[in-house]
Amino acid sequence: MTSITKLSIDPNTVSSMDNLDGWVVVEGSPTMQTWALHTNSDDTMLSGVWEATPGTYHATYKSYEFAHMISGRIVITPDGGTPVIVQAGDAFVVEADFKGTWKIEEAVRKHFDFKI
Repeated sequence: MTSITKLSIDPNTVSSMDNLDGWVVVEGSPTMQTWALHTNSDDTMLSGVWEATPGTYHATYKSYEFAHMISGRIVITPDGGTPVIVQAGDAFVVEADFKGTWKIEEAVRKHFDFKI
């Protein structure tokens, strides 16, 4: 078993242009693209890269996510909660019970680790 895996998007890596499960466009015409780059050995975590264009989604999470922003700016607002701004260089987590909006103000690219 390899205990270290370097992640990168090579030209042969297939991406998905589908909206994530539980994500609904509520403003604008944003698009997203996801590259699933690695699943751990016990199939409990997925790592990859996610990109999105400006617009707003309402997102419903069923699993925990850790993210590190590479570029862009998002205002994430939990339903009934206080907005949180995340931008290039920031790291953040989203808990499995999150419901709220992701207002993508500048095109986004982030690394993510998602509990399957």
